[in-house]
Amino acid sequence: MNINNNATNVKKELLVRIAKLQLDGELATKKINKIPVEMRPAGTPPMGCCVYHDRELLRMRILARMGISVENYNDLNDLDDYAKEALERKSPTWPMITVLHEACNGCVKQNFMVTNACQGCFARPCMINCPKKAIHIVHHAHIDPQKCIHCGICEQNCPYHAIIRITVPCEAACPVGAISKGEDGHEVIDFHKCIYCGKCMTECPFGAMMDKSQLVDVIKHIMAGHKVSVMYAPAIASQFKASSGQLENGLKQLGFTSIYEVAKGADICAEKEAKEFEERMKRGDKLMTTSCCSAYVRAVHIHVPDLSPCVSETRSPMHYAAEIAKKDDPECLTVFVGPCLAKRREGFDDDLVDYVITAEELSAFFIAKGIDITKLEAIEKDQLPSATARQFAKTGGVAEAVKTRLKDPSILKLDVINGLNKEGMKKLKYYGDINAGKLQAKEGDGNLVEVMSCEGGCIAGPCVITKVNLANVQLDKYVNEAKKS
Repeated sequence: MNINNNATNVKKELLVRIAKLQLDGELATKKINKIPVEMRPAGTPPMGCCVYHDRELLRMRILARMGISVENYNDLNDLDDYAKEALERKSPTWPMITVLHEACNGCVKQNFMVTNACQGCFARPCMINCPKKAIHIVHHAHIDPQKCIHCGICEQNCPYHAIIRITVPCEAACPVGAISKGEDGHEVIDFHKCIYCGKCMTECPFGAMMDKSQLVDVIKHIMAGHKVSVMYAPAIASQFKASSGQLENGLKQLGFTSIYEVAKGADICAEKEAKEFEERMKRGDKLMTTSCCSAYVRAVHIHVPDLSPCVSETRSPMHYAAEIAKKDDPECLTVFVGPCLAKRREGFDDDLVDYVITAEELSAFFIAKGIDITKLEAIEKDQLPSATARQFAKTGGVAEAVKTRLKDPSILKLDVINGLNKEGMKKLKYYGDINAGKLQAKEGDGNLVEVMSCEGGCIAGPCVITKVNLANVQLDKYVNEAKKS
């Protein structure tokens, strides 16, 4: 779904309003209770049944934006009570995703529907090609739901495009079947299956799937005068129309005490993966996969265990950047800024990473502080990471960085899985079968496989603020900065 939509606009406005209140020292006051009414004043055309229901949903959305699960919502409590809870917590709470059932549309299960565009044509390809004879025609086509197996052949064959597929967007987007209907008809996430790719969040038209923000926690520590080091991913540099020096100046003005490019961690990652790949090929391994995409790594370990031994043992750029920050100042709090939900999950498991915020949250922080980074002077930097490290944010970038560091690049046979949709998961299973000896590798198969959960790479993550084509342009500028140094 296009990132320019009402759900993302409301999310942004809530983040900005909450951040402004916190920066003014008024988050845990009655002022927060006024936000739903201010956003949906009397006389506003309702999005749902009525403006009062809209306000109630906004109250629950505010909880997620403060890092609280909406499952814990009690309408007898005021929002300032929850704000106090958010400000008093010692660390982020589990789970990272919360489902707003009151907003969930309870979509009907996937099915095919014949629209009024059907002409009841003489050729009748929908009926003739249906493998289960589930279609009969009386003036126009009718589908027997008892016989239909949802194969989609009728949809593909209709010359008028009169047959449409009705989907459950979040279920259809989930590549690992982690989302299903509960007893009440609303969607439920199985966290044992979930890989935290965030596709359900971006595809739900009702904004019912929500990540739990850690921005309140980060602002709290900055305002308390604690040493807070920020590590920004290459994908974040692609989200703002500014140079990396301007972005770093903006981060400094937000109150971060030290600023690190995660691309420096990517340099370490590429060096280690190149060495590991050479060692694996020398000992006779069939293949190795990259490991920087944590959604992919989780997908393999849970859903394609035959491929698990092939995952690089190298840690992610985020981890190595955190190592640098903690080495510089063991007492600092580390905050990773990235475009994705999976990194927040990875942060829970990495003792060196204290908090993870997204491009959406960083943008809201800038707005709340009144900072326009495009108008700031650029901070001069003595040493930049490599251009290939900055290109980690783009599909193919990780593999290219590894290739340039190989002693003998001719040993490399590269394959790239660009996005973990259902087809991407099938390809993972294919490589798992090759590794397990269930299939023989074919010509064209890779011995180094780069996998990105998001199609296009990290610049297309679920928590970005810039369209992919524009992010690509900005990323190229960011990469060229390093080439010129």
